[in-house]
Amino acid sequence: MAASDVKLLGASPSPYVNRVQIALNLKSIDFEFLEETFGAKSELLLKSNPIHKKIPVMIHNDKPICESLIIVQYIDEVWTSGPTILPSDPYDRAMARFWAAFVDDKWYPALKELRMAEGEEAKTAALEKLMEMMTLWEDAFAKCGKGKGFFGGECIGYLDIAFGSFLGWLRVTEEMGEIKLIDEAKTPGLAGWAERFCSHEAVKGVIPETEKLIELAKMFQARAKAQSQN
Repeated sequence: MAASDVKLLGASPSPYVNRVQIALNLKSIDFEFLEETFGAKSELLLKSNPIHKKIPVMIHNDKPICESLIIVQYIDEVWTSGPTILPSDPYDRAMARFWAAFVDDKWYPALKELRMAEGEEAKTAALEKLMEMMTLWEDAFAKCGKGKGFFGGECIGYLDIAFGSFLGWLRVTEEMGEIKLIDEAKTPGLAGWAERFCSHEAVKGVIPETEKLIELAKMFQARAKAQSQN
């Protein structure tokens, strides 16, 4: 597949964009990465995603596909020659989709809430809420992974991509808050999984370094604080 046939509009720090990059890498698909400028939207982005006007957008043979999880499913359906991303069993597939939705609807908002919390009381409440979710993730890994190395079993799958793309921002929250969210003692399954996921060839070099994400997080915090004071 020629690079010109597949284009990805995105920004490297975005975990949603990282999802698509990992899926494309997993399938060994060559693609052209078109970096969007933070705080601006290109004409191509507005034209390709007029409904939500946000990244990521994958353009395949001049046809745009939007929303990260939908794009990952599209990649799996179109390029059948590479490793399978979605589980073949209908129940396993349903569970993977359920937990992927949990990432976007519940878990990541809770992670952001902790990172942005001000005052000890707010931070403590946000941390307790998130740690309860991490216990749920440990249990989900045991059930979905069935004793194997990934949520998808022997290989990286749909839920690994959906959740794993946020590990960079999880580390940011840990370092900035001086806390441990993935703990070898409390969540040993997740700890081993995170290490295996980040060292996978399809993931290496995709998720930005923690230091770079911390700089971005501090910028977001300063912007949010300035807006709240206006």
